[in-house]
Amino acid sequence: MNNKLLGSGRILILLAIFISFAVTGCKTGTKQDANSSDAEEEFDSSLDENTQKKFQTAKRIFYSLPSPVETARILKQAGATYHEDILNPIDNSSGYITNLSMALNLGIYTTDLSYASLFDQTQVTLNYIEVAKKMADGLNIMDAISESTIQRLEDNINNRSIIIDIISETLLNSSSYLSEKGLESTATIILVGGWVEGLYIATSLVGDDPIKDNDIVQRIVDQKLSVDFMVSLLEEATDDPDAQSVLNDVKDLKVIFDKIKITQGENTVETDPETNVTTLKSSSSNNLTKKVYYELASKVNEIRNSYTL
Repeated sequence: MNNKLLGSGRILILLAIFISFAVTGCKTGTKQDANSSDAEEEFDSSLDENTQKKFQTAKRIFYSLPSPVETARILKQAGATYHEDILNPIDNSSGYITNLSMALNLGIYTTDLSYASLFDQTQVTLNYIEVAKKMADGLNIMDAISESTIQRLEDNINNRSIIIDIISETLLNSSSYLSEKGLESTATIILVGGWVEGLYIATSLVGDDPIKDNDIVQRIVDQKLSVDFMVSLLEEATDDPDAQSVLNDVKDLKVIFDKIKITQGENTVETDPETNVTTLKSSSSNNLTKKVYYELASKVNEIRNSYTL
């Protein structure tokens, strides 16, 4: 096994987590869920009021927006099986030469490698690590996390609360690497690429199966809670034509998600005592019809393939 590549893979996955938090943590004024108090924890009271506000807002979003690792884990827990043919072929990587295509496919390949890794596909995972690293190198963002931070994150990879604390120390109390390098818009595009790929994998796995009482479909419906946030992130990048082109795609998805009404129950944060993985649990119902589901699946397929071809 190529330990060097596996090390790069861990860095890439942690980089995706960092980017998710960096993008969310740098945004203020995000609408807060009235039931989000379960996700709150004590934090350093010495931080100034603005930093505290950003910390709490980012924490709520971090709990609701899955990282590539969690996307794969959620799908597996919902009964998904491994199908390599739905992943973005690594041979496509040679065609990604623009910042937009590299950013989108860094998100896509990171989600793909997380999916393959969760199903113990070692060689496939190594292959995807290599092409994802190629995208990250092309964007010059591999230095976004220091080695010491990487080690601390690796040591606590399954403990979301500690991850939040680590990243808040390195990000929210100082200027972020992405902001300093002018890469905030790029980070948002990476985040969207991974999110779209998660939707694509999920809808591909559902296929023609019934949508009623389908756990994977429920995970797809849950992303209605993320789409507004994706739109707000991209709308802030008014001077970036790449972000604006991606915004049009996300708005197309939002139009369909808006047709789904979710009746939300109580939100609770639960930690698995065996894995120490913390997830946001909620009881809810929705009015999703087969027609709307297939409209959404078709649009996800169209957008994702426009990013990978």
